[in-house]
Amino acid sequence: MKVIDLRSDTVTRPGAAMRDAMHAAAVGDDVYGEDPTVNALQQRLAEDLGFEAALFVPTGTQSNLLALLAHCERGDEYLVGMDAHTYKFEGGGAAVLGSIQPQPIVQAEDGSLPLDRLAAAIKPIDPHFARTRLLALENTWHGRPLPLDYLRQAGEFARERGLGYHLDGARLFNAAVACAVPARAIARHFDTVSVCLSKGLGAPVGSVLVGPQALIDKARRWRKVCGGGWRQAGMLAAACLHALDHHVDRLADDHARAARLASALATVDGIRLLGQHTNMVFIDVPAERLRALDAHLRQAGIRISIGYLPTLRLVTHLDVDDDDIGRTVEAFAGFFAAT
Repeated sequence: MKVIDLRSDTVTRPGAAMRDAMHAAAVGDDVYGEDPTVNALQQRLAEDLGFEAALFVPTGTQSNLLALLAHCERGDEYLVGMDAHTYKFEGGGAAVLGSIQPQPIVQAEDGSLPLDRLAAAIKPIDPHFARTRLLALENTWHGRPLPLDYLRQAGEFARERGLGYHLDGARLFNAAVACAVPARAIARHFDTVSVCLSKGLGAPVGSVLVGPQALIDKARRWRKVCGGGWRQAGMLAAACLHALDHHVDRLADDHARAARLASALATVDGIRLLGQHTNMVFIDVPAERLRALDAHLRQAGIRISIGYLPTLRLVTHLDVDDDDIGRTVEAFAGFFAAT
């Protein structure tokens, strides 16, 4: 029985065509800048998104960290969402490795950081305070694409105050597909953008940081300092190029399946639908039944993330098809009908 894994879109596995592309990739030593496939990926994303340069790295966490290290110095701070990945889920890397202080801001319902809250958080030039140097946003945020007009307004806000402007665009292409715009229309507002290729796009490993040449040069040095220099990485870059060629437009299928899943689960007694955004569905179930639900779903060949809260996130991706949505709905309905 096929296992349906709804824990995250990071669980995708490369298909036969992607594996063929990896096998055929030309490779070289990337620390010397000599891997032709890595160079092609970097040039491709820099040009597609409208930037001077790009850097291929193992993970989105490292990509964001390198951006923060490139933008900021010791004793600086960056403005970031209270529930943002760079602040909450990346091990405190900016503080641990860069002595960069995060200044968390309570996010609005759509994931944006209200400009008045940002303005109030900027520190005066005074030796008592960390120096505010950077504004970092996340798109999508819990599956929500940030409003395009807000991205422009926040960019103007940052420039007027002399701040750098970084986007954690782990799911940039999901946001672009949902907003029916090219990814470049989102990225163009920012100084640097981190793009993850191992989530909905289905590559096994890899993110790319794009930005001005000077910032990418700093990020490249920090990548080496952080142990992220790699050698014949072209096989991984080839998977990313295949994903860009074949897996962007199909993200709309993931969004449609998430909408179908949300609509069906909303009719099940015992489940409260909280929302559906791009490829993510959020539901509440009774906390005391979480463990039993998890066991029931595992018996049905379905994996979900169970935490200490009754809110569950179900994520669709390229390894989830229409039949899998039907099986998932039946399993949830069967559990709540029987208990």
